[in-house]
Amino acid sequence: MVLLNASKHVIDCSEFGNKSCSENKWPVVMRVAIYLSLSGIIIITVFGNLAIIMSITYFRQLHSPSNFLILSMAVTDFLLGFFIMPYSMVRSVENCWLFGMTFCKIHYSFDLMLCLASIFHLCSIAVDRFYAICYPLHYSCKITVPRIKQLIIVCWSVPFSFAFGLVFSEAHASGINAYKILVACSSSCPIIFNKLWGTVLFSFGFFIPASVIIGIYVKIFEVSKKHVRIMKSSGNKNSNQVSKSTDRKAAKSLSIVIGVFFFCWFPCLITILIDPFLGFSTPAVLFDGLNWLGYFNSSCNPLIYGFFYPWFQKALRYILSGKIFQQHFSTANLFPENK
Repeated sequence: MVLLNASKHVIDCSEFGNKSCSENKWPVVMRVAIYLSLSGIIIITVFGNLAIIMSITYFRQLHSPSNFLILSMAVTDFLLGFFIMPYSMVRSVENCWLFGMTFCKIHYSFDLMLCLASIFHLCSIAVDRFYAICYPLHYSCKITVPRIKQLIIVCWSVPFSFAFGLVFSEAHASGINAYKILVACSSSCPIIFNKLWGTVLFSFGFFIPASVIIGIYVKIFEVSKKHVRIMKSSGNKNSNQVSKSTDRKAAKSLSIVIGVFFFCWFPCLITILIDPFLGFSTPAVLFDGLNWLGYFNSSCNPLIYGFFYPWFQKALRYILSGKIFQQHFSTANLFPENK
């Protein structure tokens, strides 16, 4: 995603060096440092999510509706890290798109689709946790494998239709006079959002998902508080301690999920929202950095929804130790704590 100066004045193609990239003014040392830093983010994203994919896929005991959602989100984040981030890294460091305008649209369509799909999965996991904690007796009836599959299809199909339809129709650039000129003259992969579609993207990519996640986790926190009050009135000290532990876990989950989500996505998406109203004045370097901050959420997801789960820590040890190559190991009762 590259924000551009959408001036109404005619742009002479000679300013762009006959479709050649502008000279990169960054020193070699800085470019190498940026390459190493972004490569680290890519490695964490790819291998962190790959570990979750291998764990849930291999161990049959982990084949639960809740874990299928985590698996689908891990696939989304893995694809983003493996297929999208490397090209974005080259564009960010070289300040130029080197792969042609057709692939630019394909790349950006998948970029937008996978980012939105990852956010949709976060909402779906929040809904799953809501039913598990607030309605435990009805959870197995409400959250079934067929319903989870339907939810996963929505999480993939809606972002796919939105991203590819928007980018290839160029509706996102409608009314921006400089867009077609820059496409014809430069190698900058000029993907931008006008006022209408910037507002739509912010609403469905951040505001609505954030509202859902906050509302659900606040409800979970309230239910945990209610359990503590009930246990206190009953005088059951052991149960009271368990409820306090649940309360702390709910508060911790609330702060981590909401905090990371806001930290990673709000700066990028609020820039997309307000920049058309400011005449596309946001510096490209700043916006590119905010875009990578949004990518970083896919690096954090395996830490939040994987490394904080005891079953994942145990599965990772089995994978790294090579025990998964033992016969019938995948069907052994290795995760009695998994729910």
